[in-house]
Amino acid sequence: MKTIVTSTALAILALFNIAHAQTDSTQKTKPQFKLSLNYNSNLNYYGRTDSIKSSGFFPMAELWFTPHIYISAAPVFVHNQLSAFDYAGTITTLGYQYTTDKWFTSVYATKPFYKPNTQLVQSALKAQSGITVSYLNNILNLTGGGEVKWSDKTDFGITAGVDHIIRLKNKSNSVFLFDPSIYVYAGTQQFTNTYYKKKGGIILLPGRNVQVSEKVNEFAILAYEVSLPILFVKGPIQLQATPSYIMPKNLITIQGQPNMSEKGTDMLYTTLGIKYSF
Repeated sequence: MKTIVTSTALAILALFNIAHAQTDSTQKTKPQFKLSLNYNSNLNYYGRTDSIKSSGFFPMAELWFTPHIYISAAPVFVHNQLSAFDYAGTITTLGYQYTTDKWFTSVYATKPFYKPNTQLVQSALKAQSGITVSYLNNILNLTGGGEVKWSDKTDFGITAGVDHIIRLKNKSNSVFLFDPSIYVYAGTQQFTNTYYKKKGGIILLPGRNVQVSEKVNEFAILAYEVSLPILFVKGPIQLQATPSYIMPKNLITIQGQPNMSEKGTDMLYTTLGIKYSF
């Protein structure tokens, strides 16, 4: 089962806190505790999936030591036609976020604790860290970021995107935020390429085919994504819905081994979340 949960959880966390910065100019100095419930209708890894369509549910607990430094934990539960509600593991994150009128910066380090023999593709992930910087303005927000993932190999990725926040404040002091966004994801892809090469042979003898395997490490576009985050904020309560359309690119194909080849197609999926700040 090829799914992505780390990036989804981090994206929801960043989205909620950008919304908080856009709607509340006060900064609380005492530690703050936040709880959220999150749902993903079609788990995927940059649009890559297998034949089993899975959805994901992950509650998240956050402790903000200051307005900028936090630690979070998110147990992940997966639902598909083979498993009604399977616990896959817990993802912990230590992060730093800082927002001004013009800039949003997020730095994080993630350590997953997966259940033995879990089917999540990230079960091989030992740690992950990254940074995202957004330039905020009234026309188009510009975002760029990079990440490093450690498993038995080390992979690097970059993200670039644009979005435009539409803010509607109601008389009840609640706020709606709409944030149409376009993102492109790129990164390294490491795999083994196997092919046959003719060896030996002379004028009258054809020689023989020899199987050759070589390690390949490519940096390529992984996916394009269009999304429309919608947020409702009133006091300590925040609601979020994000319909997204992702288009995977440069799927890895292993010749003669379709079971090891990546599967993916353009897909529409939705993330939902509700958060309460104490």
